[in-house]
Amino acid sequence: MLPNATIREILRMYRDGEVSEDEAADAIEGLRIDMIDGIARFDTGRGVRCGVPEVVLAEGKDPEAFAGIMIAQVRAAGRCIATRVSPAHLEALRARLPPGVRLEHREAARGVILSTGDDPAPRGGTVAILTAGTSDIPAAEEARLMAEEMGCSVKTAYDVGVAGIHRLFSALRDLIPADVFIVAAGREGTLPAIVAGLVDSPVIGLPVSTGYGYMGGGEAALASMLQACSVLAVVNIDAGFTAGAFAAQVARGRARE
Repeated sequence: MLPNATIREILRMYRDGEVSEDEAADAIEGLRIDMIDGIARFDTGRGVRCGVPEVVLAEGKDPEAFAGIMIAQVRAAGRCIATRVSPAHLEALRARLPPGVRLEHREAARGVILSTGDDPAPRGGTVAILTAGTSDIPAAEEARLMAEEMGCSVKTAYDVGVAGIHRLFSALRDLIPADVFIVAAGREGTLPAIVAGLVDSPVIGLPVSTGYGYMGGGEAALASMLQACSVLAVVNIDAGFTAGAFAAQVARGRARE
């Protein structure tokens, strides 16, 4: 992307031979905004501009409005992703699905992918995702969805938390070569700090809203990760989308080195 360039400036640079046709096309594509149903402004150029695809958060949206946004988006871009999809959202989407549009429902991630063409091209980099328990899998699978959509290879090891810490070491053996780790944990949220003390790649802590009573709902896990003595980054509670997208950016950057 050409930083802070207007379309007029991009056209001038192309005319004067300062940039190639492909560079100019990418820059213009990165500025695109499409209006959908007079409600949503779809950032068509986000993938070109930032490397992170536009994603629709289904939670809080009327199912019919959600379906309209998704269908308009896939027609404009050829591929679109939604997170936090409820059965009502899925039902509305299937009822309005046009011919030639493929729907993939990632049930564990509560995600949906619509597409009219091929899967995302591999962009390099490997993301490893671990969970402390099986209750943490939905947040981890949301992260996995994003990392795969951004062209990364993903390896997983689930249910390897500190209640049976011996499970972790055999699981890590196959994951050590990964470029970045996402570690999802609820309750007291200990696992990310332990993993960060064992591997030489960046670790992203993903606190999950499991747990109950005092500091339940992921608050204790978030606080524990923020106070970790190991070096790690931390995203918000249940923010699988953020963890997956950030991990993919890191992994792709390391793969380019």
